[in-house]
Amino acid sequence: MENTLIIATRNKGKTKEFESLLGDFGYEIKDLTDYPELPEIEETGTTFEENARLKAEQISELTGKVVIGDDSGLCVDALGGLPGIWSHRFSAPNPTDEKNITKLLHELAPTAISPEKRSAHFHTTLVAARPNHESLVVEADWNGYIGLTPKGENGFGYDPIFLVDAFRTAAQLSDEEKNKVSHRGQALRKLMKELPEWLNN
Repeated sequence: MENTLIIATRNKGKTKEFESLLGDFGYEIKDLTDYPELPEIEETGTTFEENARLKAEQISELTGKVVIGDDSGLCVDALGGLPGIWSHRFSAPNPTDEKNITKLLHELAPTAISPEKRSAHFHTTLVAARPNHESLVVEADWNGYIGLTPKGENGFGYDPIFLVDAFRTAAQLSDEEKNKVSHRGQALRKLMKELPEWLNN
C-alpha cells in the first residue's frame, strides 16, 4: 500500500494540520514544497469540490502518487456565502491573511452590533486522487461567528476572527483542541475511515 501522501498545497499551516491529524496513521506527509518542479495548479473551479479535484487529480497524474487536494473556505451568511471559494484571494491582487481579515471585517461593519447576523462556517472538501482510479471525496463544516476584532496567535487564515464560542476564536485554541472540532479535522477523520479500503481496492 502507498505510504506517502502528497498534500496539494504550499501552505505550511495547512500541511502542519494534515501532519498532526494523519501522523497516527503511519503515513509520510509531503506537500508541494517537496516538489518544486511541479507547476502551480490554477483553481478555476466554481465549487470547493472542483478546485480540490483539480489540485489532487493533476498532481497525482504528474507524480504517479496518492495526492490529497483540499479546498477550504470561510462562508459568511450575511455576505451570501462569501468569501467562499475566494477566501484565500479575497483581498486580491496581493492577498495576505491580514488583508483578507481587514476586508472581511469592513464588509461586515453594518452588522457589528448584531452577533447573530455574523454567523458563518468554515467548509472543507477533500479529494484523494491516484492514477487510473476514481477519486474519493469527503466534506465537512465548522459553524461559528465572526468576531469584531482578531484574537489569538495560533492557526492561520481567518482563524483570529472565527468565534467558536462566546469567548474564543479558532486562533485561541490549541492545535489539539482545533483538530478535534475543525472542518478539516472532521473531513480528515471521514477520509481516514474510507482511505484504506480505497487504497487497497
